[in-house]
Amino acid sequence: MITASPYFLKLRRYYLWYTAGFGGFIAAIALLEQEGMPRLWIGYSFMFATIMLYAAIGVISRTSNVSEYYVAGRRVPSLFNGMATAADWISAASFISLAGGLYLHGFDGLAYIMGWTGGYCLVALLIAPYLRRFAQYTIPDFLAARYGGGAGGRGGPVRAMAVGATIIVSFTYVVAQIYAVGLIASRFTGVDFSVGIFLGLASILVCSFLGGMRGITWTQVAQYIIILVAFLIPTMWLSVKHADNPLPQLAYGSVMPKLAQREAALAVDPKELEVRAVFRQRADDYGARLAALPASWESGKVDAQRRLDEVRLRDASLAEIRAAERTLAAYPKDAEEAAELWTARRAANLARSRAPVPHATPFPGEDREQSDIRRNNFLALVFCLMLGTAALPHILMRSYTTPSVRETRGSVFWTLFFILLVYLTIPALAVLVKYDIYSSLVGAEFARLPDWISYWANVDKVNPLISITDINRDGILQLAEIAIDGDVLVLATPEIGGLPYVISGLMAAGGLAAALSTADGLLLAISNALSHDVYYKMVDPAASTQKRVTISKLLLLAVAFIAAYAASQKPADILSLVGAAFSLAASTLFPALVLGVFWKRANHQGAIAGMAAGFVVCVYYMLHTLPMAGGSAAGQWFHIAPISAGIFGVPAGIAVMIVVSLLTAPPGRRSDALVDHIRSPE
Repeated sequence: MITASPYFLKLRRYYLWYTAGFGGFIAAIALLEQEGMPRLWIGYSFMFATIMLYAAIGVISRTSNVSEYYVAGRRVPSLFNGMATAADWISAASFISLAGGLYLHGFDGLAYIMGWTGGYCLVALLIAPYLRRFAQYTIPDFLAARYGGGAGGRGGPVRAMAVGATIIVSFTYVVAQIYAVGLIASRFTGVDFSVGIFLGLASILVCSFLGGMRGITWTQVAQYIIILVAFLIPTMWLSVKHADNPLPQLAYGSVMPKLAQREAALAVDPKELEVRAVFRQRADDYGARLAALPASWESGKVDAQRRLDEVRLRDASLAEIRAAERTLAAYPKDAEEAAELWTARRAANLARSRAPVPHATPFPGEDREQSDIRRNNFLALVFCLMLGTAALPHILMRSYTTPSVRETRGSVFWTLFFILLVYLTIPALAVLVKYDIYSSLVGAEFARLPDWISYWANVDKVNPLISITDINRDGILQLAEIAIDGDVLVLATPEIGGLPYVISGLMAAGGLAAALSTADGLLLAISNALSHDVYYKMVDPAASTQKRVTISKLLLLAVAFIAAYAASQKPADILSLVGAAFSLAASTLFPALVLGVFWKRANHQGAIAGMAAGFVVCVYYMLHTLPMAGGSAAGQWFHIAPISAGIFGVPAGIAVMIVVSLLTAPPGRRSDALVDHIRSPE
């Protein structure tokens, strides 16, 4: 019989008391809401109470010890490492955007759940136990030791390329997390979006700056508990509301037929057809403007100036004058800008002119060819997410924090268990919310729309998260008149379902915990790569342990503020940013990691060539096909979306690595000995 260690028992006691205290806090806020506590103060209470909690854990866990700072002293029990890794893994994309993606895209959105869950199985089978047996600090450490070469045999070029990949992948990913922090803070505290970003950043820095991996680990365990409670309570509430069953996974099956019936009715509703016809006409108008360029741009600018002159001459109201001024100011500056803007607006109106695809329909398309394209993109995305998961530096770093290889294997099991508690609930939440909106909101009078719509519409006035307009002016809300951003759906779930506002505050705390937990791990991965792999291993090998930790902390500060600035520019939606990070990780790091473990013949030259080839192919394809990067969808290969660029980068990286390794000298005995060591039984 295996007995628990005193350290494990102490941790279990601490977190049981913490969970009980968190439950008491929720109950207290619920009572205060009943007594008339303002909503804004409820949002403040959840936001600042949880941030102060994370800050307190960071202060208590502060350390300057290298082993504690980089790998939490290698003494985190498997159960708690599983909870911390699950929190690290359940990012803003999982908590905030995944259910929204399923709401918007139906069956196709399952690619994320399948890819991310399958990817963690690859981590368990192919990489995590071997990295723990290697027993160092970072992923570049392993690649440099495995492939050797460089000055003093420290794998200089390989290490440098691995550091570069770690920084690019982690930075892309962390920008999405900080964007989510700003979204949550601005909605639930009323502060400006950019201010919200830097409020969340303060919480991130207290945990990671003071305690490194030690502080992050114990914070992430606390954050996972908040994530789980926040996600399950509103989902179970909606499950009881629509299926009289508190288990969302079972309610999912009973609500799906109801949703299908409602979707079929809305598809042929005369009012819906009327609204969609308006959008179709608008799309045709933009098409006519595009066909008449540049003359249409010139005449449009003259018309906008004339309307402004008219309202000024007839002494119109200030509101009318301001509206005409804004219209003229927003008009495209030249014909090229007009072509880009009108093309986007035509596509948006065309999309809204079509009836929504039934939620359960796989790979919907107008014909067999379009359906095949969607299926191929689904499979490509699953492939990229799986292999990207198995190469994410901030996730693989957690393999170093357990006491032994046995504990690492146990940790992977617990991580999958804790992830699935949330992931198996996400599809049910998407269906429950969709049915609630289709049955309760659609058909309501515009004069009696719920308050949450105006709240969310005002979070971002430039690019509204929710837009509802009476297109056919009948005073009744049709489905086609609703435009909702997937990133807002989960956070608005309690309000959509009519739950008390305390649950909205709880959901915000959960979303914040998901974003902060992942951001902590990503920022630490970047700063550790720079301080340990660049500064210590390549610049100053004689640096003291105190100096190494100090350098890491300073670099973490710098990276965090750069990432916050990038997030404040709102570069893309959360899922797009995260998808790009996974394709980059899969293309650049996965071939070198897996071949480094399972193929002794892989060598220094092959690793360099393979990592470079995978990265170049992936980035080229993204830039070549992504409109916001200057590319065009017309340049797609086999109609694969840019988010799945890894489908080309991974084979390129593997093929080049194999060919170059076979054409050059085999690795030395040191590399063979390392492979034998990490693959030997414990």
